[in-house]
Amino acid sequence: MRMGVGWGSALVSHPRDGRFKRLPGLPPGMQVTTHGTFRVLESTREENELLLLDVESYDPTYVAVGESVADLEPGYTIDATVEWEEGTPRVTTLSVRTETLFEFVDGATNIFEAAQDTWQEGESMGEGMNSTVTYSTDNEPNGVVYTFVKQAGERDLFSEFRDGITPLEPLVERVGEHVAPPYEVFVLNPEVEPFVVVYICLEKGGMLADTVRDTYDCPRR
Repeated sequence: MRMGVGWGSALVSHPRDGRFKRLPGLPPGMQVTTHGTFRVLESTREENELLLLDVESYDPTYVAVGESVADLEPGYTIDATVEWEEGTPRVTTLSVRTETLFEFVDGATNIFEAAQDTWQEGESMGEGMNSTVTYSTDNEPNGVVYTFVKQAGERDLFSEFRDGITPLEPLVERVGEHVAPPYEVFVLNPEVEPFVVVYICLEKGGMLADTVRDTYDCPRR
């Protein structure tokens, strides 16, 4: 049984230049405190830095990896208090809401059959995106595959997913309407195929997630 966009369709592109989110115009020494719910992503700008993506506005906040965030993994959602001192953010308190894991694999080879079939079906319908539910040997849903056509020109959809410019949040939220987190989410940028894959494995630490990790050589941290 195939389920198309019922498990998720709309993505929101959030243009930005990748620099620090700053609060402009603060007098020297002034502190501002903000609160929110954030998706944790790995920063691709600098080492020892995390990207906190607001799950509602998709605004980015880059924070240095310190004691308060040292145990966070990419994909977690957190409720956090961020203290801004002279425009520089620091997490002062946090609580983990979900322990979903995100994994990004660039140059992936040996793309699995369900992704190939999902892409071909979408292509035959003239759709740039398609999705399907995968099933275990017991005929239970165990994952949702999304395929997206690679964009021509300068746009790099894989990088946009990885850097939070095009958030994965709408896809994860739609899956959450059917199955509660945590999940393991794999974003694959195939070396050859003309599409990007997002595979949401519904059971964190389950057999399917383990198989994907073994296939694409991305062990848990």
